[in-house]
Amino acid sequence: MTDRRLAIDAWESLFRAQHEVFGDISGDFDGTALSQAEYDVLLTVTRADDMTARLRDVTANMLISQPSVSRLVDRMVARGLISKCADPDDGRGALVRATDDGASAFRRIASSHGRAIAERMSVLSDDELDQLRELTAKLRRPQLGC
Repeated sequence: MTDRRLAIDAWESLFRAQHEVFGDISGDFDGTALSQAEYDVLLTVTRADDMTARLRDVTANMLISQPSVSRLVDRMVARGLISKCADPDDGRGALVRATDDGASAFRRIASSHGRAIAERMSVLSDDELDQLRELTAKLRRPQLGC
């Protein structure tokens, strides 16, 4: 059985590390054409085939509520960063596609943002990064059984 105090200490350490790293890299978006949330939408969309993703997939990758994602997407459409249309395979769904302007803005920020992330994470070795990725993936998987 897991030691409860150790589990709480590990959780607190993970939470504080995430909060500090997130705070460090959030400055990457100061004075840029995109907010961090807009960048996150474009990250999902630009990685998809033909830079087009289902809105539900965008929502699944965001850390905000579905109504907040919908409002964000509508603002991005109004700014010309993405387009939105009905999903022909899902009558209730929508597809979002990066526009040339949106993809260009994303690429400009992605390069420096990626460098900042790599620099912040450079305190860990490649083996430790692999282990961190595996451990966090394990925490995100639903628990099976009792």
